[in-house]
This record gives sequence, C-alpha cells and structure tokens, in this order.
Amino acid sequence: MKKILLLITTVLTLVSCDAQSKKEFTKEALENVMTSKENKTITFKEIINQYKGKTVFIDVWASWCPDCVKGMPKVKALQEKHPDLVYLFISMDKNYDTWMKGIEKYEVKGEHYLTSDGMKGVFGKSIDLDWIPRYMIVDKEGNIALYKAIEVDDSKIEETLKKLEK
Repeated sequence: MKKILLLITTVLTLVSCDAQSKKEFTKEALENVMTSKENKTITFKEIINQYKGKTVFIDVWASWCPDCVKGMPKVKALQEKHPDLVYLFISMDKNYDTWMKGIEKYEVKGEHYLTSDGMKGVFGKSIDLDWIPRYMIVDKEGNIALYKAIEVDDSKIEETLKKLEK
C-alpha cells in the first residue's frame, strides 16, 4: 500500500511540475485570435512577437473577476518597481464594450487584448487556465520564464524577474 501511495505521489508531482514549467506556448495558443483595443484582430503569436527583446509580464484577467480587481493595486505596485517591463493584459471578458469599460474603470495601464472565446476556450485551455488572475512572464526571446502564478506578490515573480535581469 505504501508503494502505491508513493507511486501516485510521484506521478502527481511530476505532472504538477510539468504544468508549472512549460517554456513555450502551444501552437493553439499562438494561433488564437484576439482583439486589440482598436477593435482589430491579431493572433497571440503576433502579440508576443511585437515584444521580442523585452521582458513581458502577462496578466490574464477579467473586469468581472473580484480577485483580479483586488489584485490590481499590487500589479500597479509591480509596475512602479519594474517600469521597464511590458505589461500585457489578456482579458477574459465576454465582450468588447465590457472589457473597455473595465480597463477605464480600474485604470489598467499597459498593453491590452481580449480573447475570442473566454476562459474555457482555446487560449484558456492552451495555457491550462484554471483561475484568474493568472500571471506569466515571458523572456526577451519569447519563451515562458514563469508559467503560473496567481498572486502578484508570489515570490516566484520576483525570483524570475531577478534571473532575467542578469
């Protein structure tokens, strides 16, 4: 019985570590069509490519999400501490007008895009989205440096940013 429990624990740990350590976006994520603030369509790959050579902090959020709104002051504090990062906000809002009102209402500063199909859609599934807010960090080459954090003050965020500064 102990061996079976040990085996199950080991497998779950490996699966969990794999989900935490993805280094590249899937083809599905990259091909996902999003909407810009100018109401134009763009793929996630085109978005990421715009910022090659820069470190990108991604905040997956929605204006209807209480935890996302509650976390915004911490995101703003991070922006003050690390003004050199690109802050990319990917919204899970249901429609364009609600999304735009949310950006204005919560004074969200950065680059903004709206997913085409919500949390359970192609993009959400491709990044294993199970909760928002969700924070990710992409390095200057466009690789994922931090796959998952759900709190802005998660120590993994600062640790990752320090590594990328070197």
